[in-house]
Amino acid sequence: MLESLCTLITALTCVSAVTVLTQKPTVVSLSRGESVTMDCNLGTGTNVGAWYKQVPGEVPQFVLVWYRGWSSVTYGSGFSSPRFTSTHQSTSDYRLMINNLEEGDSAVYYCGTWDDSASEAELQSNKATLVCLSRLSAPFAEVSWLLGDTSVSSGISTSTPVQQADQTFQISSHLSILTSDWDAQKVYTCKVSVGSQTAEKSLKKSECEE
Repeated sequence: MLESLCTLITALTCVSAVTVLTQKPTVVSLSRGESVTMDCNLGTGTNVGAWYKQVPGEVPQFVLVWYRGWSSVTYGSGFSSPRFTSTHQSTSDYRLMINNLEEGDSAVYYCGTWDDSASEAELQSNKATLVCLSRLSAPFAEVSWLLGDTSVSSGISTSTPVQQADQTFQISSHLSILTSDWDAQKVYTCKVSVGSQTAEKSLKKSECEE
């Protein structure tokens, strides 16, 4: 399987309420060298449990995703086992463990999921996945994707906005693409609209490479 994961960040402002998942503990204070366990109930059965890290004032980082059907973990850049591990207790309960805590681990951690209805054969084919994360002040948004100037209509899975502790809402959208298009440095754009307000972010492969 060849799967690339990059994160697009957008920002919007706007109002009000929905809750579709539960994370515990809400706040935890620990010392360097200790370990922490965070639990997430996604509110629905799914084969995918993902975790993101956000240092206040900085863009979110993709930590890892647990594919229950494969019993395997895919890590984001800068995160790896054995410091970061994940398990699941059921199709709706997922867990993130961080061992040997470091000062840089201090952050807000978010869990999430997306539609995993694609077949395993498709996921193991020559595909890549782009992730668009957006922070909103309203529990609704319209997310769209462009390839160059052309609207993309397939391979898109967008989550329900999830209310955060600061009363804002986070939404994620995933776009499955061919690695041949990604390798060709084609430009993809994620657009997030709330009413008359629109934010967008464009991305190509070279911008994800260190």
